[in-house]
Amino acid sequence: MIDASHAAKTQHIVVMGVSGCGKTTIGALVAHELGLPFTDGDSLHPVSNIAKMAAGTPLNDDDREPWLQIVGQELAASANGLVVACSALKRSYRDAIRAKAPDVVFLHLDGSREVLGARLEGRSGHFMPTGLLDSQLATLEPIADDERAVVIDISAPVPALVSDAVVRLAQTV
Repeated sequence: MIDASHAAKTQHIVVMGVSGCGKTTIGALVAHELGLPFTDGDSLHPVSNIAKMAAGTPLNDDDREPWLQIVGQELAASANGLVVACSALKRSYRDAIRAKAPDVVFLHLDGSREVLGARLEGRSGHFMPTGLLDSQLATLEPIADDERAVVIDISAPVPALVSDAVVRLAQTV
């Protein structure tokens, strides 16, 4: 059996998925369980990206590139491990992060349009409007077989999601 505390010391994890999937909530709880620091990737966005999203305009690849570089750099700079919430919707985005942090594992929080929409409707105080969900779902490229990743269905209760994620992430070390 893998010692989760030892595994956590070297894990670099990106909790990914579309808006409303629970990246921040699940990411913070997984980080806590693994004894790792947590960073919400939204806090790493340039101000211009946040303004664009708040106005209901989807980001393009040029907007995302500097942000993805920062996410990868944050992971690479954390010698003892780090959990970052970051949408990482396309394979090319994940590749950009992997270029900086080759040992990263992606934890994809996957859910139906109905579950995601309901979660977004109930959320307040976030810059990402519900109207961009369909844009994000259209952009999302599923994890490929050659990517180090764990995919979790978000329809389960949060404690079960966290427990499942921690166990499955330990198996990737």
